[in-house]
Amino acid sequence: MGLELSEDVIAKNMPEYLQVAAKVQVSNSPVTQTGLIAPISGQSLGLQRAQVTHGIRQVILCKDKDGKVGLRVKPINNGVFVCVVVDKSPAALAGLRFGDQILQINDVDVAGFSMDKVHDMLKKSPVNGIKVIVRDRPFERTVTLHKDSAGNLGFQFKNGRIVKLVKDSSASRNGVLTDHQLLEVDGQNVVGMKDKEIGEIIHKAGPVITITVMPSFLYDHMIKK
Repeated sequence: MGLELSEDVIAKNMPEYLQVAAKVQVSNSPVTQTGLIAPISGQSLGLQRAQVTHGIRQVILCKDKDGKVGLRVKPINNGVFVCVVVDKSPAALAGLRFGDQILQINDVDVAGFSMDKVHDMLKKSPVNGIKVIVRDRPFERTVTLHKDSAGNLGFQFKNGRIVKLVKDSSASRNGVLTDHQLLEVDGQNVVGMKDKEIGEIIHKAGPVITITVMPSFLYDHMIKK
């Protein structure tokens, strides 16, 4: 993306990622040996939808009744990245997410393609069986949290950015960090939504919620591009 991610840059802007990218630990017990609360189940739908593997994967898309897949892309330094995923669209149901890099569409390499060219490819694709090869974005991670008795998760956000953690809350005990951007709630894209809308999604969700986040340093770079 035109951003040098050397050890010095990471140490300066994202020190929490210098050693190893944090990962969510799966457990079926109420409390883990490390004292973390809000364990997650491997059967959690939110976890399955929000999982970040950082690998290359293939997804098969179809079109909705309006002939759309619910996806918008943005070229960044000769790469094509997902910048919008419409909720409940074919793209969302197939697992595409903000920040994913699209490598191929129907066996055609799209590196260096413009936004219009990629959208035109999708428009001209058949209704079913659109094969897309994508690479999960690095430095995204998922954290699964439990609401407390008041229905809170233990963090505050402004413009989608986590700005404050509540001491001894589910968020603080499970490794949520400030200066991270909310990308998804239970796998639903919240990029571009107003804080009130994001809060409403969290409020309506169940007692266990999986959030997907990215360091604000990287998010800001992508948005500026």
